[in-house]
Amino acid sequence: MKILITGGTGLIGKRLTWHLQNLGHEVLYLSRKADKTAIIPTYAWKIEQGYIEQEALLQADYIVHLAGAGIADKPWTAARKQEIITSRTASIQLIAQQLQQLPHRVKGFVSASGIGYYGSDTGDTLIDETAVAGNDFVAQCTIAWEQASENIAQLGIRTSKLRIGIVLAKEGGALPKMSLPIKWGVGAALGTGKQYMSWIHIDDLCKLFIAALFDPTFTGVYNAVAPNPVSNKLFTQLCAKALHRPLWLPNVPAFVLKLFLGEMASLVLGGNNISNQKLQQTSFQFTYTDAQQALTQILQ
Repeated sequence: MKILITGGTGLIGKRLTWHLQNLGHEVLYLSRKADKTAIIPTYAWKIEQGYIEQEALLQADYIVHLAGAGIADKPWTAARKQEIITSRTASIQLIAQQLQQLPHRVKGFVSASGIGYYGSDTGDTLIDETAVAGNDFVAQCTIAWEQASENIAQLGIRTSKLRIGIVLAKEGGALPKMSLPIKWGVGAALGTGKQYMSWIHIDDLCKLFIAALFDPTFTGVYNAVAPNPVSNKLFTQLCAKALHRPLWLPNVPAFVLKLFLGEMASLVLGGNNISNQKLQQTSFQFTYTDAQQALTQILQ
């Protein structure tokens, strides 16, 4: 099969490409600059101008949508917030508009989403896919993201949305940033340390994207998290254990994080205790269900 990926050069996209190729599938990318001779044939799209190289869509059997401005890459000015939302929604709307006009053969569409849908901090309450959306910026962004995916579903294409938790990977994401102070011997829990971290190993996430692509029973929203969320304090302790480093500093106070991160501090001070019960009702099987197991595999 031919799978077209938007945002394919990011952390998840690169690993997903590797998994798909290992299964014998062909991968294509949509990017700002075309390069048909690249190892992964790349086709151009210009979202602001409403342009996609139609050849990419005509070849695709399935589409994975990962494109979007990094939510923690820059301070949340009003302009940056709009950019974060638009980069996720306008891109899907453009794909839907183009597919509506083309004799395509796309059988399935899987879009990244996030557990931020429920809000940055939902406390200890166990949250499943039926829970109401939050009302902070991250929730508003995720709501718009998922609503945009409905433009694809309305074309009669089977559509799934994966609400992704904290992705554990060696090459990027939150883990290298969190483990670096621990490696230096200055690691510490953040805020109270009680906030839940709902995580998923990157290889399990890629396997989940593949299941959502090819399994015809996958449709709608799924919480893409491992079965056992942990507190920030326990996560920090497990990282230290995997790295064979001591933890001796007190928790980093919330006011310090707010001083340096501003509104973005909610990303680390808030927590979500997310259920993956809906996934457990499918045939999908996790490889990494224990945080210590996942962290040891990655960090060692």
